[in-house]
Amino acid sequence: MIRVTLPAHLRKLARVDGEVQLEVAGPVSQRAVLDALEARYPMLRGTIRDHLTQRRRAFVRSFACAQDLSHELPDAPLPEAVAAGAEPFMIIGAIAGGAGYRRRAPGIEHEHPPLPVERRP
Repeated sequence: MIRVTLPAHLRKLARVDGEVQLEVAGPVSQRAVLDALEARYPMLRGTIRDHLTQRRRAFVRSFACAQDLSHELPDAPLPEAVAAGAEPFMIIGAIAGGAGYRRRAPGIEHEHPPLPVERRP
């Protein structure tokens, strides 16, 4: 049984709470896991990878065993801990930006001055 964690918006779309557990036949790869996920939850088709090309969406990342697997080949085997169900295969939405503002902790010296924040009317 493969454990898959999804970001909140995909869990809501699939109407699931927490992790998803899937049976994957054959070698456990990203393609096999996503095929099983889309077969069980057809409303997720096209959200993680493109319908036609089957390429990962730009702002979707996959992790397992503290490794970013986003740029691995789709048919490369996943770590044994994922195949055994000991570790989850995690799909997350990438976080872009965020460098425009940093909160400074009071009383702590920072080696870099704060970045300017652009104010728009």
